[in-house]
Amino acid sequence: MTRWRPTGGLRRCLAVGVLGLALAVALGDAVLVVLTAPFLLLGALALMHRPASSPTVTARLDHQWMHEGQGTRSRLLVSDLDGVEHVTRMATPAPYVATHPAHGRLGRLVVGGSGLPVLEVSPRRWGRRILGHEDVALTSRWAGFRWGPVPLVGSQLQVLPVRAPYDSRAEAPQPLGLVGAHRSRRIGSGSEFSGIRPFQAGDRLRRINWRVSLRTRHLHVVTARAEEDTGVLLVVDALADHGRSGGMGGTASSLDVTVRAGAALAEHHVRRGDRVSLRVIGPKRISEVGFGTGERHLRSLLGRLSMVGPGESRTFGRARPTFGVTGGTVVIVLSPMLSDAVATATATLVRRGLPVVVIDTLPGGLSLQVAEGTDPRVAGLAWRMRLLERDQVLARLASLGCPVVAWRGPGTVDDVMRRLARRAQLPQVRVP
Repeated sequence: MTRWRPTGGLRRCLAVGVLGLALAVALGDAVLVVLTAPFLLLGALALMHRPASSPTVTARLDHQWMHEGQGTRSRLLVSDLDGVEHVTRMATPAPYVATHPAHGRLGRLVVGGSGLPVLEVSPRRWGRRILGHEDVALTSRWAGFRWGPVPLVGSQLQVLPVRAPYDSRAEAPQPLGLVGAHRSRRIGSGSEFSGIRPFQAGDRLRRINWRVSLRTRHLHVVTARAEEDTGVLLVVDALADHGRSGGMGGTASSLDVTVRAGAALAEHHVRRGDRVSLRVIGPKRISEVGFGTGERHLRSLLGRLSMVGPGESRTFGRARPTFGVTGGTVVIVLSPMLSDAVATATATLVRRGLPVVVIDTLPGGLSLQVAEGTDPRVAGLAWRMRLLERDQVLARLASLGCPVVAWRGPGTVDDVMRRLARRAQLPQVRVP
Protein backbone atom coordinates (compact mmCIF):
# COMPACT_ATOMS: atom_id res chain seq x y z
CA MET A 1 0.00 0.00 0.00
CA THR A 2 1.81 3.12 -1.26
CA ARG A 3 -1.00 5.68 -1.04
CA TRP A 4 -3.08 7.26 1.68
CA ARG A 5 -6.17 5.28 2.59
CA PRO A 6 -8.88 6.08 5.16
CA THR A 7 -8.52 4.23 8.41
CA GLY A 8 -11.16 2.01 9.98
CA GLY A 9 -11.67 4.59 12.70
CA LEU A 10 -12.56 7.28 10.15
CA ARG A 11 -15.03 4.98 8.42
CA ARG A 12 -16.75 4.07 11.66
CA CYS A 13 -16.81 7.68 12.80
CA LEU A 14 -18.46 8.86 9.60
CA ALA A 15 -20.89 5.94 9.55
CA VAL A 16 -22.04 6.56 13.12
CA GLY A 17 -22.37 10.32 12.49
CA VAL A 18 -24.36 9.97 9.27
CA LEU A 19 -26.59 7.26 10.72
CA GLY A 20 -27.29 9.28 13.88
CA LEU A 21 -28.03 12.41 11.87
CA ALA A 22 -30.45 10.52 9.61
CA LEU A 23 -32.27 9.02 12.59
CA ALA A 24 -32.47 12.44 14.23
CA VAL A 25 -34.09 13.90 11.11
CA ALA A 26 -36.45 10.93 10.70
CA LEU A 27 -37.49 10.81 14.35
CA GLY A 28 -37.24 14.54 15.01
CA ASP A 29 -35.13 13.91 18.12
CA ALA A 30 -32.56 16.62 18.88
CA VAL A 31 -30.80 14.40 21.41
CA LEU A 32 -29.46 12.21 18.61
CA VAL A 33 -27.92 15.27 16.96
CA VAL A 34 -26.07 16.13 20.19
CA LEU A 35 -24.83 12.54 20.52
CA THR A 36 -23.59 12.22 16.94
CA ALA A 37 -22.12 15.73 16.61
CA PRO A 38 -18.67 14.74 18.07
CA PHE A 39 -18.34 11.90 15.52
CA LEU A 40 -19.18 14.23 12.67
CA LEU A 41 -16.71 16.83 13.99
CA LEU A 42 -13.86 14.31 14.25
CA GLY A 43 -14.62 12.97 10.80
CA ALA A 44 -14.67 16.47 9.32
CA LEU A 45 -11.32 17.37 10.94
CA ALA A 46 -9.76 14.16 9.62
CA LEU A 47 -10.99 14.86 6.10
CA MET A 48 -9.72 18.42 6.26
CA HIS A 49 -6.19 17.19 7.15
CA ARG A 50 -5.93 14.54 4.48
CA PRO A 51 -2.24 14.47 3.35
CA ALA A 52 -1.39 15.10 -0.28
CA SER A 53 2.25 14.00 -0.03
CA SER A 54 3.88 10.82 -1.42
CA PRO A 55 6.51 9.88 1.17
CA THR A 56 9.27 7.32 0.73
CA VAL A 57 10.70 5.42 3.69
CA THR A 58 14.14 3.85 4.07
CA ALA A 59 16.12 2.52 7.03
CA ARG A 60 19.77 3.24 7.74
CA LEU A 61 22.26 1.96 10.30
CA ASP A 62 24.60 4.33 12.09
CA HIS A 63 27.45 1.79 11.74
CA GLN A 64 27.94 -0.87 9.09
CA TRP A 65 31.00 -2.48 10.73
CA MET A 66 31.20 -3.29 14.41
CA HIS A 67 32.33 -5.92 16.89
CA GLU A 68 30.00 -8.48 18.36
CA GLY A 69 28.43 -7.24 21.58
CA GLN A 70 28.52 -3.59 20.51
CA GLY A 71 25.39 -1.63 19.72
CA THR A 72 24.15 0.72 17.05
CA ARG A 73 20.90 2.36 15.96
CA SER A 74 18.66 1.78 12.98
CA ARG A 75 17.03 5.04 11.92
CA LEU A 76 14.12 5.75 9.58
CA LEU A 77 14.48 8.26 6.77
CA VAL A 78 11.15 9.69 5.49
CA SER A 79 11.28 11.99 2.48
CA ASP A 80 8.09 13.98 3.19
CA LEU A 81 6.46 14.24 6.61
CA ASP A 82 3.88 16.86 5.66
CA GLY A 83 0.62 15.90 7.36
CA VAL A 84 2.12 12.92 9.23
CA GLU A 85 1.36 12.74 12.95
CA HIS A 86 2.31 9.18 13.97
CA VAL A 87 4.86 6.63 12.71
CA THR A 88 4.61 2.92 13.51
CA ARG A 89 7.50 0.54 13.01
CA MET A 90 7.58 -3.25 13.47
CA ALA A 91 10.76 -5.33 12.99
CA THR A 92 10.89 -9.11 12.86
CA PRO A 93 13.57 -10.85 14.94
CA ALA A 94 16.83 -11.96 13.30
CA PRO A 95 19.19 -14.70 14.50
CA TYR A 96 22.00 -13.53 16.79
CA VAL A 97 20.71 -9.95 16.79
CA ALA A 98 19.28 -8.40 19.96
CA THR A 99 16.94 -5.42 19.67
CA HIS A 100 15.56 -2.83 22.06
CA PRO A 101 12.68 -3.09 22.58
CA ALA A 102 12.91 -6.85 22.34
CA HIS A 103 9.57 -7.25 20.51
CA GLY A 104 10.69 -4.79 17.81
CA ARG A 105 7.48 -2.70 17.81
CA LEU A 106 7.83 1.06 18.01
CA GLY A 107 5.44 3.97 17.65
CA ARG A 108 6.20 7.69 17.95
CA LEU A 109 4.41 11.00 17.50
CA VAL A 110 6.05 13.20 14.89
CA VAL A 111 6.41 16.83 15.95
CA GLY A 112 7.89 19.30 13.50
CA GLY A 113 9.43 16.61 11.30
CA SER A 114 11.37 14.97 14.16
CA GLY A 115 10.74 12.15 16.59
CA LEU A 116 10.93 9.18 14.24
CA PRO A 117 11.22 5.81 16.05
CA VAL A 118 14.78 4.54 16.46
CA LEU A 119 15.49 0.83 16.87
CA GLU A 120 18.56 -0.16 18.88
CA VAL A 121 20.32 -3.32 17.68
CA SER A 122 23.24 -5.32 19.05
CA PRO A 123 24.77 -8.28 17.15
CA ARG A 124 25.55 -11.20 19.43
CA ARG A 125 27.78 -13.21 17.09
CA TRP A 126 30.43 -12.45 14.48
CA GLY A 127 29.64 -12.80 10.80
CA ARG A 128 27.46 -11.12 8.22
CA ARG A 129 24.16 -10.35 9.88
CA ILE A 130 21.01 -9.23 8.07
CA LEU A 131 18.43 -7.54 10.24
CA GLY A 132 14.84 -8.76 10.05
CA HIS A 133 12.50 -7.10 7.56
CA GLU A 134 10.32 -4.26 8.85
CA ASP A 135 6.85 -2.90 8.24
CA VAL A 136 6.43 0.88 8.50
CA ALA A 137 3.10 2.74 8.54
CA LEU A 138 2.36 6.49 8.65
CA THR A 139 -0.81 7.97 10.14
CA SER A 140 -2.20 11.44 9.44
CA ARG A 141 -3.63 13.89 11.94
CA TRP A 142 -6.77 12.88 13.79
CA ALA A 143 -5.96 9.25 12.73
CA GLY A 144 -7.97 9.71 9.55
CA PHE A 145 -5.64 8.28 6.89
CA ARG A 146 -2.87 5.68 6.86
CA TRP A 147 0.02 5.19 4.46
CA GLY A 148 1.36 1.65 4.35
CA PRO A 149 2.37 -0.58 5.98
CA VAL A 150 5.34 -0.73 3.61
CA PRO A 151 7.85 -3.61 3.90
CA LEU A 152 11.54 -2.72 4.22
CA VAL A 153 14.39 -5.13 3.56
CA GLY A 154 16.64 -5.64 6.58
CA SER A 155 19.97 -3.83 6.57
CA GLN A 156 23.23 -5.74 6.38
CA LEU A 157 25.72 -5.56 9.22
CA GLN A 158 29.29 -6.89 9.14
CA VAL A 159 30.15 -8.08 12.64
CA LEU A 160 33.81 -8.52 13.56
CA PRO A 161 34.92 -11.00 16.24
CA VAL A 162 35.01 -9.64 19.76
CA ARG A 163 38.33 -8.30 20.96
CA ALA A 164 38.91 -10.84 23.70
CA PRO A 165 41.37 -9.81 26.42
CA TYR A 166 44.68 -11.37 25.48
CA ASP A 167 48.27 -10.56 26.32
CA SER A 168 51.49 -12.50 26.05
CA ARG A 169 55.02 -11.65 27.14
CA ALA A 170 56.61 -14.60 25.41
CA GLU A 171 59.04 -13.91 22.59
CA ALA A 172 59.19 -15.52 19.18
CA PRO A 173 61.45 -18.59 18.99
CA GLN A 174 63.27 -17.57 15.79
CA PRO A 175 62.75 -13.86 15.02
CA LEU A 176 63.96 -12.96 11.56
CA GLY A 177 63.08 -9.42 10.55
CA LEU A 178 64.19 -5.83 10.81
CA VAL A 179 63.02 -3.98 13.91
CA GLY A 180 60.71 -5.40 16.52
CA ALA A 181 60.26 -6.45 20.13
CA HIS A 182 61.73 -9.97 20.03
CA ARG A 183 65.27 -10.79 21.10
CA SER A 184 67.31 -12.24 18.29
CA ARG A 185 70.17 -14.70 18.54
CA ARG A 186 72.49 -12.39 16.62
CA ILE A 187 74.39 -9.49 18.13
CA GLY A 188 72.99 -6.05 17.44
CA SER A 189 72.04 -2.71 18.91
CA GLY A 190 69.31 -3.90 21.22
CA SER A 191 68.84 -3.37 24.93
CA GLU A 192 69.22 -6.99 26.11
CA PHE A 193 72.67 -7.77 27.59
CA SER A 194 74.59 -10.45 25.70
CA GLY A 195 78.21 -10.31 26.89
CA ILE A 196 81.49 -8.37 27.12
CA ARG A 197 84.26 -8.60 24.54
CA PRO A 198 87.42 -6.67 23.64
CA PHE A 199 87.06 -3.42 21.76
CA GLN A 200 87.20 -3.58 17.95
CA ALA A 201 87.36 -0.93 15.29
CA GLY A 202 83.91 0.41 14.58
CA ASP A 203 82.48 -0.15 18.07
CA ARG A 204 80.59 2.74 19.58
CA LEU A 205 82.24 4.57 22.45
CA ARG A 206 79.06 4.51 24.52
CA ARG A 207 79.30 0.71 24.59
CA ILE A 208 82.64 0.77 26.47
CA ASN A 209 82.52 -0.93 29.87
CA TRP A 210 84.95 1.18 31.91
CA ARG A 211 85.05 -1.09 34.93
CA VAL A 212 86.29 -4.08 32.96
CA SER A 213 88.57 -1.86 30.85
CA LEU A 214 90.30 -0.39 33.92
CA ARG A 215 90.70 -3.80 35.52
CA THR A 216 92.16 -5.47 32.43
CA ARG A 217 93.95 -2.34 31.11
CA HIS A 218 92.33 -3.00 27.68
CA LEU A 219 89.17 -1.54 26.28
CA HIS A 220 86.10 -3.79 26.46
CA VAL A 221 82.62 -3.16 25.15
CA VAL A 222 79.19 -4.48 26.12
CA THR A 223 77.36 -6.45 23.43
CA ALA A 224 73.60 -6.71 23.18
CA ARG A 225 71.18 -8.90 21.30
CA ALA A 226 69.33 -7.43 18.37
CA GLU A 227 65.58 -6.85 18.60
CA GLU A 228 63.69 -7.95 15.53
CA ASP A 229 60.16 -8.56 14.40
CA THR A 230 58.89 -11.96 13.35
CA GLY A 231 56.35 -13.48 11.03
CA VAL A 232 53.24 -15.12 12.48
CA LEU A 233 51.03 -17.39 10.40
CA LEU A 234 47.55 -18.10 11.76
CA VAL A 235 45.95 -21.24 10.31
CA VAL A 236 42.20 -21.37 11.02
CA ASP A 237 40.32 -24.64 10.66
CA ALA A 238 36.79 -23.89 9.39
CA LEU A 239 35.98 -27.31 7.99
CA ALA A 240 33.27 -27.92 10.61
CA ASP A 241 31.54 -26.26 13.56
CA HIS A 242 31.10 -28.52 16.58
CA GLY A 243 28.57 -27.53 19.22
CA ARG A 244 25.81 -24.94 19.26
CA SER A 245 26.61 -21.25 19.45
CA GLY A 246 24.71 -19.10 21.93
CA GLY A 247 26.31 -15.82 20.87
CA MET A 248 27.84 -13.35 23.29
CA GLY A 249 27.29 -14.43 26.88
CA GLY A 250 26.13 -17.91 25.83
CA THR A 251 27.76 -21.19 25.00
CA ALA A 252 30.52 -21.14 22.40
CA SER A 253 30.93 -23.60 19.56
CA SER A 254 34.30 -24.75 18.27
CA LEU A 255 34.22 -22.20 15.44
CA ASP A 256 33.39 -19.43 17.92
CA VAL A 257 36.45 -20.28 19.98
CA THR A 258 38.60 -20.57 16.84
CA VAL A 259 37.58 -17.23 15.32
CA ARG A 260 37.72 -15.28 18.57
CA ALA A 261 41.11 -16.75 19.49
CA GLY A 262 42.41 -15.94 16.01
CA ALA A 263 41.20 -12.34 16.35
CA ALA A 264 42.88 -11.96 19.74
CA LEU A 265 46.18 -13.39 18.50
CA ALA A 266 46.12 -11.28 15.33
CA GLU A 267 45.50 -8.07 17.25
CA HIS A 268 48.20 -8.88 19.82
CA HIS A 269 50.94 -9.56 17.27
CA VAL A 270 50.00 -6.63 15.04
CA ARG A 271 50.17 -4.32 18.06
CA ARG A 272 53.69 -5.62 18.77
CA GLY A 273 54.81 -4.83 15.24
CA ASP A 274 54.98 -8.40 13.94
CA ARG A 275 54.08 -9.41 10.41
CA VAL A 276 50.88 -11.45 10.58
CA SER A 277 49.34 -13.66 7.89
CA LEU A 278 46.10 -15.65 7.87
CA ARG A 279 45.11 -18.91 6.17
CA VAL A 280 41.52 -20.08 6.48
CA ILE A 281 40.84 -23.71 5.58
CA GLY A 282 37.20 -23.44 4.58
CA PRO A 283 34.54 -25.04 2.39
CA LYS A 284 35.64 -23.58 -0.95
CA ARG A 285 39.38 -23.12 -0.91
CA ILE A 286 42.24 -22.01 1.28
CA SER A 287 41.56 -18.31 1.71
CA GLU A 288 44.50 -16.20 2.74
CA VAL A 289 45.58 -12.76 3.86
CA GLY A 290 49.23 -11.99 3.19
CA PHE A 291 51.81 -10.83 5.66
CA GLY A 292 51.47 -7.25 6.81
CA THR A 293 51.40 -4.87 9.75
CA GLY A 294 49.44 -1.85 10.90
CA GLU A 295 45.84 -0.98 11.69
CA ARG A 296 44.68 -1.37 8.11
CA HIS A 297 46.09 -4.88 7.93
CA LEU A 298 44.46 -5.75 11.26
CA ARG A 299 41.13 -4.61 9.84
CA SER A 300 41.65 -6.93 6.87
CA LEU A 301 42.42 -9.85 9.17
CA LEU A 302 39.36 -9.29 11.34
CA GLY A 303 37.17 -8.78 8.30
CA ARG A 304 38.29 -12.07 6.79
CA LEU A 305 37.74 -13.88 10.08
CA SER A 306 34.22 -12.48 10.29
CA MET A 307 33.37 -14.09 6.94
CA VAL A 308 34.43 -17.58 7.98
CA GLY A 309 31.76 -20.23 7.47
CA PRO A 310 31.90 -23.96 8.20
CA GLY A 311 31.88 -26.54 5.44
CA GLU A 312 33.86 -29.36 3.90
CA SER A 313 36.62 -28.46 1.47
CA ARG A 314 36.63 -30.10 -1.96
CA THR A 315 40.28 -29.38 -2.70
CA PHE A 316 42.06 -29.35 0.65
CA GLY A 317 43.61 -32.70 1.48
CA ARG A 318 43.85 -33.96 -2.11
CA ALA A 319 47.02 -32.05 -2.89
CA ARG A 320 49.84 -31.05 -0.61
CA PRO A 321 48.96 -27.62 0.81
CA THR A 322 51.44 -24.80 0.31
CA PHE A 323 51.32 -22.17 3.03
CA GLY A 324 54.18 -20.07 1.69
CA VAL A 325 56.08 -19.77 4.97
CA THR A 326 59.81 -19.26 5.36
CA GLY A 327 62.29 -19.69 8.16
CA GLY A 328 61.67 -17.66 11.30
CA THR A 329 57.88 -17.76 10.91
CA VAL A 330 55.81 -18.93 13.86
CA VAL A 331 52.85 -21.05 12.79
CA ILE A 332 49.81 -21.14 15.09
CA VAL A 333 47.16 -23.68 14.12
CA LEU A 334 43.70 -23.03 15.56
CA SER A 335 41.67 -26.20 15.22
CA PRO A 336 39.61 -28.74 17.19
CA MET A 337 41.79 -31.35 15.44
CA LEU A 338 38.89 -33.49 14.24
CA SER A 339 40.03 -33.42 10.61
CA ASP A 340 42.74 -35.76 9.33
CA ALA A 341 43.68 -33.31 6.57
CA VAL A 342 44.44 -30.53 9.06
CA ALA A 343 46.49 -32.89 11.23
CA THR A 344 48.50 -34.01 8.19
CA ALA A 345 49.18 -30.43 7.13
CA THR A 346 50.31 -29.56 10.68
CA ALA A 347 52.70 -32.53 10.78
CA THR A 348 54.13 -31.43 7.41
CA LEU A 349 54.92 -27.97 8.77
CA VAL A 350 56.57 -29.48 11.85
CA ARG A 351 58.80 -31.72 9.72
CA ARG A 352 59.96 -28.64 7.81
CA GLY A 353 61.55 -27.39 11.02
CA LEU A 354 59.16 -24.51 11.63
CA PRO A 355 58.02 -23.61 15.16
CA VAL A 356 54.40 -24.82 15.15
CA VAL A 357 51.90 -24.46 18.00
CA VAL A 358 48.47 -26.11 17.95
CA ILE A 359 45.74 -24.39 19.95
CA ASP A 360 42.93 -26.82 20.73
CA THR A 361 39.62 -25.00 20.21
CA LEU A 362 37.24 -27.84 21.03
CA PRO A 363 35.06 -26.56 23.92
CA GLY A 364 35.05 -28.59 27.08
CA GLY A 365 31.83 -30.38 28.02
CA LEU A 366 30.56 -30.23 24.45
CA SER A 367 27.01 -31.59 24.20
CA LEU A 368 26.38 -33.98 21.34
CA GLN A 369 23.73 -32.94 18.80
CA VAL A 370 21.81 -35.99 17.64
CA ALA A 371 19.98 -35.80 14.33
CA GLU A 372 16.36 -36.79 14.14
CA GLY A 373 15.90 -40.51 13.62
CA THR A 374 19.33 -41.40 15.03
CA ASP A 375 19.76 -43.61 18.06
CA PRO A 376 21.34 -41.46 20.82
CA ARG A 377 23.30 -44.43 22.16
CA VAL A 378 24.88 -45.19 18.79
CA ALA A 379 25.66 -41.50 18.22
CA GLY A 380 27.21 -41.20 21.68
CA LEU A 381 29.39 -44.25 21.09
CA ALA A 382 30.54 -42.91 17.72
CA TRP A 383 31.41 -39.54 19.26
CA ARG A 384 33.46 -41.17 22.03
CA MET A 385 35.36 -43.21 19.45
CA ARG A 386 36.05 -40.04 17.46
CA LEU A 387 37.41 -38.34 20.57
CA LEU A 388 39.73 -41.31 21.19
CA GLU A 389 41.06 -41.00 17.65
CA ARG A 390 41.56 -37.29 18.24
CA ASP A 391 43.61 -37.99 21.38
CA GLN A 392 45.86 -40.26 19.34
CA VAL A 393 46.38 -37.54 16.73
CA LEU A 394 47.30 -35.00 19.41
CA ALA A 395 49.73 -37.49 20.97
CA ARG A 396 51.44 -38.05 17.61
CA LEU A 397 51.81 -34.32 17.07
CA ALA A 398 53.32 -33.98 20.54
CA SER A 399 55.79 -36.77 19.74
CA LEU A 400 56.92 -34.80 16.68
CA GLY A 401 57.72 -31.82 18.92
CA CYS A 402 54.57 -29.85 18.23
CA PRO A 403 53.04 -28.56 21.50
CA VAL A 404 49.25 -28.67 21.86
CA VAL A 405 47.54 -26.30 24.30
CA ALA A 406 43.90 -25.50 24.96
CA TRP A 407 42.73 -21.93 24.47
CA ARG A 408 42.26 -20.20 27.81
CA GLY A 409 42.79 -16.55 26.97
CA PRO A 410 45.75 -14.50 28.25
CA GLY A 411 48.98 -16.44 28.60
CA THR A 412 47.85 -19.41 26.52
CA VAL A 413 51.07 -19.77 24.53
CA ASP A 414 53.57 -18.15 26.92
CA ASP A 415 55.09 -21.34 28.30
CA VAL A 416 55.06 -23.01 24.88
CA MET A 417 56.85 -20.10 23.21
CA ARG A 418 59.53 -20.04 25.90
CA ARG A 419 60.20 -23.75 25.41
CA LEU A 420 60.38 -23.32 21.64
CA ALA A 421 62.80 -20.41 22.06
CA ARG A 422 65.08 -22.50 24.28
CA ARG A 423 64.93 -25.38 21.82
CA ALA A 424 65.82 -23.05 18.93
CA GLN A 425 69.06 -22.06 20.70
CA LEU A 426 70.25 -25.66 20.96
CA PRO A 427 72.62 -27.01 18.28
CA GLN A 428 70.77 -28.95 15.63
CA VAL A 429 72.08 -31.96 13.76
CA ARG A 430 70.60 -32.45 10.34
CA VAL A 431 70.63 -35.89 8.79
CA PRO A 432 71.64 -35.76 5.12
